Amino acid sequence: METLANLESFIRSAECGSFSAAARRLGVTPAAVSRNVAMLERNLGIRLFQRSSRSLNLTEDGDRFLASVTDGVETIQSAIADLRTHSGKPAGVLKVSVALTFGLDHVLPFLPAFMERYPDVQMDWSFENRQVDLIGEGFDAAIGGGMELAPGVVAQRLAPLHIVAVASPDYLRGRQLPRQPHELAGFEGISMRSAQTGRMRIWRLRHREGAEAMLEHKARMVANDPEAICRAALMGLGVAMIAMPFVERHLDSGALLRLLPDWYSDLGAISLYFASRKLLPAKTRAFVDHMTAVFREQNLAQRFSAAG
Repeated sequence: METLANLESFIRSAECGSFSAAARRLGVTPAAVSRNVAMLERNLGIRLFQRSSRSLNLTEDGDRFLASVTDGVETIQSAIADLRTHSGKPAGVLKVSVALTFGLDHVLPFLPAFMERYPDVQMDWSFENRQVDLIGEGFDAAIGGGMELAPGVVAQRLAPLHIVAVASPDYLRGRQLPRQPHELAGFEGISMRSAQTGRMRIWRLRHREGAEAMLEHKARMVANDPEAICRAALMGLGVAMIAMPFVERHLDSGALLRLLPDWYSDLGAISLYFASRKLLPAKTRAFVDHMTAVFREQNLAQRFSAAG
């Protein structure tokens, strides 16, 4: 009978697409993963992967075998994880990725309570505006919007990700406020450049009653960071499309005004991303539960909604 280590090395290698990434997830060396997979192939008498210096791809037999064994192995691991979760307190290093400004404003303030409750958990945080490879880079969790769900990763929705048109009172002084999206063509814009493609974002606006329209405005300034765009809008450089979490406090204070209040762009959800629910370590489950409770208690889903 095959060992659990051999089967787990095979499954994680298939999910991650490399022995190195699988090793980081399993906490062993790449050589150990490669050795386990090779032993499994030898015992089965079939080749499970096509290997090259740049890629690791399942063979047809490997793909069929993966579908057959994954559920069984995860069931065993789930039972083991459940025993560990209930027999011990959350402990160890918790590695989390979150966008800088969002993390500072809406996540970091709630960490002291978490750390006081779970003193054996050590926080290792990356504040960066990029989509991380959760499994390949060894993160326990990530908070953000629009991340692609890689195999073995799930998303728990926290709040809507709505984008609204805003400008400063100084910029709007003496100008007639727009009533329809096409009227923004007469305003100077602060535009977002996609970090992935390098192209300027094209915004599709949605009316509360369901109508849709494309946003057109002149780009006076282009930036790839939402906080930079927000600050440029505060300085009166033009109209900007900014996510509600970044502008909520400025709208409340009057430093920015929302234009076209019946219109917004819907980019999906702000979510908490983590590995398969069945195999969560106690530290990760505690963090997921804590942040879910925080978003609910602080009513952040409603506060970040632009739908009214």
